[in-house]
Amino acid sequence: MKAYVLNGIGKLDYMDVPAPELKSGWALVKVKAAGICGSDIPRIFQTGTYHFPTIPGHEFAGVVTEVCDDKDREWIGKRVGIFPLIPCQECFVCRSGQYEMCRSYDYLGSRRDGGFAEYAAVPVWNLIELPEEMSMEAAAMLEPASVALHAVRRLKLTPNDTAALYGLGTIGLIVAQWLRMFGIRKVYAVGHHPKHGEMMKKTASGDYAYYNAGSPKSEMAEDSISWIMENTDREGVSVAIDCAGTNETLTNCLNCVKPGGQVLAVGNPKGDMMLDQSSYWKILRNQIRLTGTWNSSFCHDREDDWHKVIEAYGKGELCLTDFITHRFAFAKLKKGLLTARERTVYQNKIMIVNEERCGLKKQSQ
Repeated sequence: MKAYVLNGIGKLDYMDVPAPELKSGWALVKVKAAGICGSDIPRIFQTGTYHFPTIPGHEFAGVVTEVCDDKDREWIGKRVGIFPLIPCQECFVCRSGQYEMCRSYDYLGSRRDGGFAEYAAVPVWNLIELPEEMSMEAAAMLEPASVALHAVRRLKLTPNDTAALYGLGTIGLIVAQWLRMFGIRKVYAVGHHPKHGEMMKKTASGDYAYYNAGSPKSEMAEDSISWIMENTDREGVSVAIDCAGTNETLTNCLNCVKPGGQVLAVGNPKGDMMLDQSSYWKILRNQIRLTGTWNSSFCHDREDDWHKVIEAYGKGELCLTDFITHRFAFAKLKKGLLTARERTVYQNKIMIVNEERCGLKKQSQ
């Protein structure tokens, strides 16, 4: 089969590799759509995966073509989404069902081979059957949508709350939708591109205001605090959410939230996180509740994040494919990765799709 194999930092080779061998409890999935995550860029070009060679890609969906065990044959032919975190099922957090915090987890696309391939080996436990009305592109968005829901569920929200949202990549934009569904109507969103605001207004109805902070490193980023304070009668917001993972955005969240408010850290850190003394005092003197979030809940329960995403999508409450700004055929994955890395044009979710289904053979991509 064809696959993209990371043989070293920055060395991603499109090559023929043997199809995965299945062990007991595992299934073979023919990949139909795969999303490029923001974390894929540093993983491929800067830090590498946990070992080489590795096939990256953890946001993907497809069709089960083979299983190892006869007891799992019912999965063959089913359209599936993939929960990429493989819990050990034995540590103390796994025993409590909080698999996203497993102490000894495996992970498709970083710790073991993932979805940037024609086929991927996946534990049957990690499969979720898709409703017929869900496209493969939407199914490949289940992972970021579940991460966003898991984050919002970490907050204690009331309909009277106001929110500040820093960072409008895919996760941030989906967080905006969940805030609406949880009853938050007034959101002050801060990004660094005018199209971020356009995308937010397109996908998240409600009273949303957008502030374009320019380059993340510009001094304009500090002005967003004044903008939020001016629009909240100098009180600040009830909830501030950092979906960017920088010193500036976390500090801004701490400085625009009202006393007794909540700050939610969502974005993966771009480097060491350092707080100035004044911001740390805000945590103490304003009794701010600082909350972290990681991954998403998946436990084959209708209340877990993945099932809730599918439910909301089925009801028409959640947009998923609207965030896709670029589509590339499987053979053009490298072009998609470079588009994500270089950011010379506005891009949000970049999707790698099945050529026959999407007619990409006729497109320049």
